[in-house]
Amino acid sequence: MDWLEIKEFFKDTFKYVIFIVAIMFLALYVISLQQVVGPSMEKNLYSGDVLLLDRLTYKISSIKRNDVAAVYYEKDSKYLIKRIIGLPGDVVYFKDGKLYINDLLTAEPYLGKDVITPDWDLGVINQTVIPKDMYLTVGDNRTNSLDSRDPRVGLISKKDILGKVRLRIWPLNKLKIVK
Repeated sequence: MDWLEIKEFFKDTFKYVIFIVAIMFLALYVISLQQVVGPSMEKNLYSGDVLLLDRLTYKISSIKRNDVAAVYYEKDSKYLIKRIIGLPGDVVYFKDGKLYINDLLTAEPYLGKDVITPDWDLGVINQTVIPKDMYLTVGDNRTNSLDSRDPRVGLISKKDILGKVRLRIWPLNKLKIVK
């Protein structure tokens, strides 16, 4: 091997190393995949669906109401897919099957007409107002969801929100942007 061949080898290898590092960076800090486990987000997402998570958005901008996100559930060391309903400073409750935020009736267009939400308020989890850097998350299948309404889960810390769900990528025949 002469010097030019060695130089070309290192030049080609460097390109591959940069490509692998870029892919690893994307997978660790920008996007990741998450699978839905269980029925808590039905009629919008189903058990077995594979989702594309945007892990960067919440690091550079604020968390928005009604976003669907992957949240860390410490007690089982797993991630749950939930909808963010309550933001810091909000007073949230459900009465007669309807959502109220800061005493204003709030529409939930992402829910099916047959969804029944039992009455609930923040007092169940020993809160009156959602504290700073905490969020109330619920599943779209309100009668079958382990979420913030359950004292075992409670409010979710900002640091425990992995990322925003952007896209359902599996099954392919149900590919769609998640809203």
